[in-house]
Amino acid sequence: MKQILKFGIAGTIITAICCFTPLLVVILGALGLSAWVGGLDQVLFPLLAFFAAITLFAFLRLRGAK
Repeated sequence: MKQILKFGIAGTIITAICCFTPLLVVILGALGLSAWVGGLDQVLFPLLAFFAAITLFAFLRLRGAK
C-alpha cells in the first residue's frame, strides 16, 4: 500500500505541475507540438483527479490498517 501511496503522490505532483504552470506548454512549443496545447485540459484535469483519488485511497487504507 505504501508503493501505491508513493505512486499517487508522485503522479499528483507531476500532473499538478503540468496543469498549473506553463511548463508543459513551453515544452510542447519547443518541440513543435503546440497544436496539442488546446486539448491539455481535457487530459490533465481528469488525470489529476485520478491520481488524487489513488492517493486518497491508499492513505485511507494505510490509516485504517493501523
